[in-house]
Amino acid sequence: MKKLSLVLGFILLATIVAVAQQALLKTVTFKLYAPSLADSSTVYIAGSEPQIGNWNPGKVKLQSKGNHTWQIQVQFPAQTHLEYKYTLGSWDREGTDAKGFPLQNFSTTITQDTTIANTIEHWLDKKTRPFKGGITGMVKYHKGLKATGLQDRDIIVWLPEGYQQSKGKKYPVLYMHDGQNIVDPATSSFGVDWHLDETADSLIKAKAIKPIVIVGIYNTSDRSDEYTPGPKGTAYMDFVVNTVKPFIDKTYRTKKGRKHTAIGGSSAGGIMAFMLAWEYPEVFSKAICMSPAFKIQHIDYVDDVMNYSGKKKKVFLYIDNGGIELEERLQPGIDDMLQALKAKGYKENKDFVWVKAPQDKHSEAAWARRMPLALKLIFGNGKVTK
Repeated sequence: MKKLSLVLGFILLATIVAVAQQALLKTVTFKLYAPSLADSSTVYIAGSEPQIGNWNPGKVKLQSKGNHTWQIQVQFPAQTHLEYKYTLGSWDREGTDAKGFPLQNFSTTITQDTTIANTIEHWLDKKTRPFKGGITGMVKYHKGLKATGLQDRDIIVWLPEGYQQSKGKKYPVLYMHDGQNIVDPATSSFGVDWHLDETADSLIKAKAIKPIVIVGIYNTSDRSDEYTPGPKGTAYMDFVVNTVKPFIDKTYRTKKGRKHTAIGGSSAGGIMAFMLAWEYPEVFSKAICMSPAFKIQHIDYVDDVMNYSGKKKKVFLYIDNGGIELEERLQPGIDDMLQALKAKGYKENKDFVWVKAPQDKHSEAAWARRMPLALKLIFGNGKVTK
């Protein structure tokens, strides 16, 4: 009888917990009006939470309701901040303004059951896609690199001025995730690139940094899984270390050693940059981790650092973040990682640097603004102050 009472008690407790959790969930109805689309069109929502695809542009489909309207109902915990866009299945077909430029992220914070109505009148067509600016310097494209267990992908290589003429000279290398967004506005997911080409070119000419080669590794529709801890993240790291880097070292005049090799990225790409430096310090001696998702939702790489018991790794880490919207949600995980590094004996301003930009949002434009300092700290010719 006592055992039965205990079982009933556990069932009652579990029921109470489930009801309480359910009460904390808020139902959001996304309603899109797109007058230029036929009702037979397939429309997707892509955003910052798993329920809306983790920015996968072709994962979460809306239901057509007729009269050029599409709708989906999703639940989120209260106080969840959302950023999202609508697509027709890929970033080549996302919503745009009247001039054809991709729209800024829609954003909202969920506090109650609600219906969110959005209107999009224009959609991107890559064949006629406008873009701002161009490429400074020389770039080379390499298509369809094979990756075991992952989608194939392209890479772009930016070469500094004088590379073609200085036949005997070798160069340090910066590898960057989300490669289509870093130098070429024609391939950038959002129509505007990071201006990494202009930034590096101007810093090199000012002798603020050494001449470097920049390698951009394109992302895929599996970006969220490939850039975070897990089986695909492990496979992606293996791809970078054992496929991309050997290919670059064979094809270009690079300084192959760890001392001259850095890795960088933003958001999920920021945590992946950290992971590659942390797990492959014999390959990468430096990492640029912009707005990194160290500990948020199902992601937690802070525990990995805290549970490490080996020798101190010889790496230098540039870490930064903004202070608005999604950047606020990333802050606790960044704070935890900074404390974890200190607990493991890493010294701020020696082994790592943290930069806070309180007015910055989670965007390419913000990362572009912070890149000059990051490059000077990673590849600088002299002492740099924040």
